Amino acid sequence: MPRRRLFRAAEAALAVLLLAVGTACGSRLPESDFEHRERATPTRDDTPIRVGIVTSATSPVGGSAFTGPRDGAKAYFERLNARGGVGGRRIEVRECDDGGSGVGNNTCVHRLIDEDKVVALVATTALDYAGASRVSHARVPDIGGQPIGAAYDTWPHLYGIYGSLAPRNGTTGWGGKQYGGTEVYRYFKREHGARTAAVVSYNQAASAAYARLVEQGLKAEGYKVVTEQVDFALPNFRAVAADLKEQGADLVFDAVDSHGNAQLCEAMDAAGVEVTAKVTNVQNWTSTVPDDYKDAPHCRNALWATGSSRNYEDTDHQAVREFREATKSLKTHSQWQLEGWAAAMWFTDAATSCAAAQGVTRACVDAYMNRGRDHTADGLLVPVTFQRLAKPPKSRRTCLSVARWEDGRGWVSQGDMDHTCFDVPQLAYRQ
Repeated sequence: MPRRRLFRAAEAALAVLLLAVGTACGSRLPESDFEHRERATPTRDDTPIRVGIVTSATSPVGGSAFTGPRDGAKAYFERLNARGGVGGRRIEVRECDDGGSGVGNNTCVHRLIDEDKVVALVATTALDYAGASRVSHARVPDIGGQPIGAAYDTWPHLYGIYGSLAPRNGTTGWGGKQYGGTEVYRYFKREHGARTAAVVSYNQAASAAYARLVEQGLKAEGYKVVTEQVDFALPNFRAVAADLKEQGADLVFDAVDSHGNAQLCEAMDAAGVEVTAKVTNVQNWTSTVPDDYKDAPHCRNALWATGSSRNYEDTDHQAVREFREATKSLKTHSQWQLEGWAAAMWFTDAATSCAAAQGVTRACVDAYMNRGRDHTADGLLVPVTFQRLAKPPKSRRTCLSVARWEDGRGWVSQGDMDHTCFDVPQLAYRQ
């Protein structure tokens, strides 16, 4: 406000001075002199702030598998523009579908960065983020992307939605290793007495890597672990279900997509498999459960989801209500939509800070992201931080969000994510 008042005062003083000159000297000054002064008068910058969203919208995984973050981010920017944008400047979103391929991803990155000249990328959700190094070398901040691969623990200027403690100097994690905690497995062991857990994955790199991390974490927490891997193109979930029943699993974890989960659940119901919890990941935390699992009522009501963001059904929370109100026109809702919304909010905070200082530039937005403060998106996220630790932490206090599906109620939160926290070891893995 003081800066704005000073500007208005200077503007008034300039007007008085011009009036005085005009009164004393008549019209003897050339018209060009007046034109020059008119051009020098500060004007408001109302050009759009351009951001890019890269999504594997037509990936081999399925047409809607990766679109949630994009839809959530777009909803936030639409709401922001309706309220005046950032300092009077609207957000202009440039989208690019990379088709789920590395070639397509590089094409999108080139178009958005070099041709469209976006200030930042927001809510990136790429099956193969092959263009990550190009984004980093161009010093374009990539804010709130989904860490499907290792890019967000590898490159500077990339800021995943869950944060990172890695050096991010061009080498993944620490010496090629990434680290993850065991909080999810600790939760089910302490709260539900689970002892035997199965892990189901595809024979696809990212899926298999995540499954290895889950298996490692479960063993660290003292579980008996049953591993099941199916072919990505032709998965045989019936064989998996039969083995789960024979092994007597309390929990079933997965590293598969929504369609695969539905098939697995149908196979489990058909085989009469009963578990304490069928635990899925944040990608499958959606409102489409009744349709996706329509032929698996028992498994459907054993679905649990864990993550690092507040349940999109928690409308008692103000920030969730705002998200739901702004996305009420969408046919479905998902946790990834909420995280895309949070990513857009994060960029907006950075852009607003820059607009009040030096202007919305790539460098200023990047500096904001590196300021060393936690981000929560008004309480939608477990505090997100970015640090560049020389060595990986041996342990860490981590909080998580937990929800269970109940027919007629949807996803029901199990406690508050700000208080469901555990001190757990950090385990190394490779993708």
